[in-house]
Order: sequence, then structure tokens, then C-alpha cells
Amino acid sequence: MEAFDVILIGAVLGVAAILYSSVGHGGASGYIAIMALFSLSPDVIRPIALSLNVVVAGFATWRFSRAGYVDWRSAIPVILASMPLAFIGGGIELPGSVYRPLLGTLLVLSAVYMVWSVTRSPQFYDDAKRRLPLIGSVSAGGAIGLFSGLSGIGGGVLLSPLFVISGWAGARQTAGIAAVFIFFNSLAGLAGNLTNVSSIPGQLLPWALLVFVGSIVGTGLGVRSLPVKPLVFILALAVLISGLKFVLL
Repeated sequence: MEAFDVILIGAVLGVAAILYSSVGHGGASGYIAIMALFSLSPDVIRPIALSLNVVVAGFATWRFSRAGYVDWRSAIPVILASMPLAFIGGGIELPGSVYRPLLGTLLVLSAVYMVWSVTRSPQFYDDAKRRLPLIGSVSAGGAIGLFSGLSGIGGGVLLSPLFVISGWAGARQTAGIAAVFIFFNSLAGLAGNLTNVSSIPGQLLPWALLVFVGSIVGTGLGVRSLPVKPLVFILALAVLISGLKFVLL
């Protein structure tokens, strides 16, 4: 790959990192779509996306935690339920025709519902901190962990709309929990996926640096600058982009 192409793709990945990290996401679904559009080999797309996810979600975890938006007591059981299944999913190769249309349709419907709800009910986009229901959140964490390993995404685009739509957590609280969830599941999924990968491409380092810069900008917007209602719209946009990627690409 030519140096110009590496820089161009990295710049686009950095912009995606700004969007996704503002709502606590790592951005793997966006990175997958970008790399697919630039015709990268499928066997390297998933490990690169998960690696970039670790960088962005790791920084988002630190920043949202410092701002007090990570409810560790609620997040830890969800993470413990999801990581083993994310590791297992990362080592499984499924044909895209099995899960891509289903997952994409689910994400598109979630995005549409969030936009519809946020225009109708102020309570939908409040910033309250709530205690997650243990059984529901742990069950959801395990199922989403498996999907995240299978698909190469960190799982935030599934976890966040579930928490917001169900009213289990406020918008910024959801962003903080999603960042932790994505970070640990990306690590587990990457570990499982590396069993099928012989080497990591050299362009990973410059791309990791660019998405890290993007995460600095994005998390700054998410923690301090953006009011809650625009945060929900950004989350819906991120989920919609991810869903369309699974359906169309």
C-alpha cells in the first residue's frame, strides 16, 4: 500500500473516531466499512478494526471514568458475562450471509427508534444515572459479546441503543459503560481472532495514532461540550451507519 493511501485511509478513520468516541464507542463498525470501501483484504480488516477499537475505547474508558460517567459496579458483571463469549466468537468463522442482514436490520431499526423517541419524549434523552437490572444486563452482555466477537465490532452499537431504549441508563452513563464494554470485548475478540491471523499489517501503527487523536477530540465533546439530546442523535447516526454497513456492504 502506497504511503498516500495509508495517510488518506488513516485520516478518514480519525474522523470516524471523533464521531464514535463522542458517544463512548470504539468505532470498529465504521472502521470496517471504511476499510471495505478501500478494498482492504477481509482477513486483515477484522483484526485491524478490533485493534483500533482497543485504542479508542481504552482512551474513552479513561476519560468517561474520570468524568464520573462509568458505573463500575454495574459494568463489571456485564463485562464478565461478555468477554468469554467475545473470545469464543472471535475464533469462529461464519459466512456473512448468516448474521450480517439480521444484525444490520436490527441496528437500523434501533437507530430509527432512537431518533423517533428523542423527538417525542424529553425523558428519553435525560442524563440520569440508574442502577442496571442485573439479570437483564448480564444476559444482554453475554449475547452481545458473542456477536461482537463474530462480527469484529466491539458491541457498543448493540449495547448502547438497548440501554437507552430500555431506560436502563442515561445517555452519558450509557456512553461510559459502552466504552468499558467495548474496550474489554475488543481485547477478548482480538485475542480470539489472532489465532486465525499470521501477522498484523504495518499500517496499523499510523492508523492507531490517528484514531487516538480522533478519540481525544471526540471524548472531549462527549464529556464536556455536547448536551445530551445531540449525544443521542450522534449515537443514532453511529448505529445507523453501522447497520447500513452490514446490510449493504
